[in-house]
Amino acid sequence: MNLLSIENLSKSYTEKVLFSNISFGLEKGQKVAFVAKNGTGKSTLLRIIAGKEKADSGNCILRGGTRVGFLDQQPVFDPTKTVIEAVFDSTGELMNAVKEYEIALNHPENEKALQQAFDKMDSLHAWDYEQRVHQILSVFKITNLEQKISELSGGQKKRIALVKLLVEEPDMLIMDEPTNHLDIEMIEWLEEYLSKENITLFMVTHDRWFLEVVCNEIMELDGGEIYRYKGNYSYFLEKKAAREENDSTNKDRARQFLKKELEWIRKQPRARGTKSKSRVDAFHDLTEQTGKKKKDEKLELEIKLERLGGKILELYHINKSFGDKMVMKDFSYKFRQGEKLSIIGKNGVGKSTFLNIITGKEQPDTGKVIVGETVQFGYYTQDGMKLNENMRMIEVIKEIGDHIPLAKGKTMSASQLLEKFLFPTSSHFTPVGKLSGGEKRRLYLLTILIKNPNFLILDEPTNDLDIMTLQVLEDFLEQFAGCLIVVSHDRYFMDKLTHHTFVFEGEGIVRDFNGNYSQYREEVENKKLAPQKALVKPPQVILKEEKAAEKAAEKPVVVEKTKPKEKQRMGFNEKWEFSLLEKELPELEKKKEALVEKLNSGITESDELMKVSAELTEVVAAIDNKTNRWLELSEMVS
Repeated sequence: MNLLSIENLSKSYTEKVLFSNISFGLEKGQKVAFVAKNGTGKSTLLRIIAGKEKADSGNCILRGGTRVGFLDQQPVFDPTKTVIEAVFDSTGELMNAVKEYEIALNHPENEKALQQAFDKMDSLHAWDYEQRVHQILSVFKITNLEQKISELSGGQKKRIALVKLLVEEPDMLIMDEPTNHLDIEMIEWLEEYLSKENITLFMVTHDRWFLEVVCNEIMELDGGEIYRYKGNYSYFLEKKAAREENDSTNKDRARQFLKKELEWIRKQPRARGTKSKSRVDAFHDLTEQTGKKKKDEKLELEIKLERLGGKILELYHINKSFGDKMVMKDFSYKFRQGEKLSIIGKNGVGKSTFLNIITGKEQPDTGKVIVGETVQFGYYTQDGMKLNENMRMIEVIKEIGDHIPLAKGKTMSASQLLEKFLFPTSSHFTPVGKLSGGEKRRLYLLTILIKNPNFLILDEPTNDLDIMTLQVLEDFLEQFAGCLIVVSHDRYFMDKLTHHTFVFEGEGIVRDFNGNYSQYREEVENKKLAPQKALVKPPQVILKEEKAAEKAAEKPVVVEKTKPKEKQRMGFNEKWEFSLLEKELPELEKKKEALVEKLNSGITESDELMKVSAELTEVVAAIDNKTNRWLELSEMVS
């Protein structure tokens, strides 16, 4: 069933043509990604389909009755509203019932309002819907529903817009960079959600792993024409390479990029055993023939770096907390020459704080940071992107330097550097204010790189960059001879560039994993599949348990017969208890994991060991009891 038809659509801004006479359609159940360079109108096209902007000419036709949900790249909310008012900003009866229920839960002192909210949920049979809404809110870490929108960061607003979109369940999802500002755990949940067969999706994203897992079709705007590829990202790379091989105007760099991307993605755990051997062989034949015709023109800057000395960056027993929240606990590390590492962890666990401590923007509570005399930091951060909107691009670069020193006494002009990062000569005098979001981030990244840092710190560098720009950046960073730290939700990007990982696990724990993100995920999955190792108990605990077992064996076992319980209707108290259990169980699981980690960390003092073992036993018992009660109550709900 066709939900959307685009017919001869055109859009321009002053003299700049974004797209002209493009046509395509979208069927129910299709999951299509729209791929194009920054500045070619990807976000504008989505806004036209969503009814937020008008095209210059052509038609955008939606099937009658189709409900469209739109996730903007930079969502706008009424700043005077609260989070709950923004999320449940809908006229639907179910949505309003859940909204009233959530408000009543936050004000239990008003028993009358709470009872009315319960009664309304009952009458509408809205409990299943409320559970789903509550799950989505918890996945995206939205807990303070009464906080004002004006108090939120851009990333928090993006997550609220995403939650609002998902709880409304529209017939068609239009999403602009849905993975921006999400941690990896959130992205993986979203991948699974969007992969459901009944969801229709049209999106723009630079996240190549996301493209590989979610999409069943990729649509590319290239040279003013639309090309469609019925498959995921690796299929797109293969067929695009084949198409461009037959195109006389094809450039060798684009073909080499596609070959490199596809070879890399097939090495990943998700791709093993899923690709046809004939397809692999055919593609290798194609790329080998391509390689014989022309030389590789990948980005090779060979920037002249200040030599790093023997002492680079050393951290000794760093502790940092904000109030009761510990973000770093007794952390020590010495950086080595050529170190390239990634940092992963949930939002709010201290990744940005760690970077600020390294660069001196924040001070640790205790501990010591020693920076080598030859270290020159280059720190790319989302908050630091402040470009003069009235300046032209070439002026922004020249303000830092007319020429960039390269190795072997060579230099590169500001104009040449812009071209290397895919800004054509014709665009160099464009005012910054007229650039797209992705183009501005690319320009800001250049202002960091041309200062010749020998220790690069990149905090979410891939946000809003198109795939071709990412390849250029990756080429540069692969050659970069200095130290590199990457904080990113882009798993593809991290895997290609880094060889070990700092995992921020929360409560101040930072784990140094010797491998990239995919290898870390493989280890985590293998641990889940492997039988759980028994905890090593001290002799005192074993002896105590044996005596307890002997006493129990002496007593006769009495089995009481119980009558099967009749199904009961959930009353006010049970519903209240059920909502509390849903909050308590995840907290107990976290506590259990922390105690197991502590027990396995090598405690040597018997008193401490006994104390932790006893606490773990109590927590496990509490989880079992509360889980059984939750199951009883959930049967009443169903």
